[in-house]
Amino acid sequence: MLTLYYATNTCALASHIALEEAGAAFETRWVDFGAAEQTKPEYLKINPKGRVPALVAEHGVLTETPAILAYIAQRYPEAGVAPLDDPFAFAELQAFMSYLCATVHVAHAHRARGYRWADDPAAFEAMKKKVPQSVGACFALIEEGMLRGPWVMGDAYTIADPYLFTLARWMELDGLDPHAFPRVLDHRDRMADRPAVRRALNSEGLA
Repeated sequence: MLTLYYATNTCALASHIALEEAGAAFETRWVDFGAAEQTKPEYLKINPKGRVPALVAEHGVLTETPAILAYIAQRYPEAGVAPLDDPFAFAELQAFMSYLCATVHVAHAHRARGYRWADDPAAFEAMKKKVPQSVGACFALIEEGMLRGPWVMGDAYTIADPYLFTLARWMELDGLDPHAFPRVLDHRDRMADRPAVRRALNSEGLA
């Protein structure tokens, strides 16, 4: 059985939803960030990066959301959550998820985790002030060209959808008006109605 290590209100929600959508047999383990459990030796043995998600599988531990999502799609091909038979379409899917991981999530992290990039408290405030603009630019690009609709990659629901949903849930925290991105907001609302999404949210105490 798979084990997903997660923390509340983190990107681990995307992997949680994908496991639910795939009908996987898995269990979850909550990592208490408030108690800094991610920095304790017990968790660092699982994920030396000290972050979530981490997915423990038979062959070892996977980290990084795009890798975990791709693994779920390939391990459970019957779920049909990725175009596994089309190398170019699968690469396009990975490109979208890489953008969320490397650009959108990093821009979001400047709001509360400026210490990763600077030591001066004044720099933290400068980074935090920039977040509505930097994250807003990311969602504008998604809104205007990357979100094909009705789902991220078009007509077919894929592993990119829970990932976008997870990051889109943070728009208000980042000082954005979600109504400025009507297509992203519509996607977020429709995602919230999916049974697998509701199960994951309920499990994490987010519903």
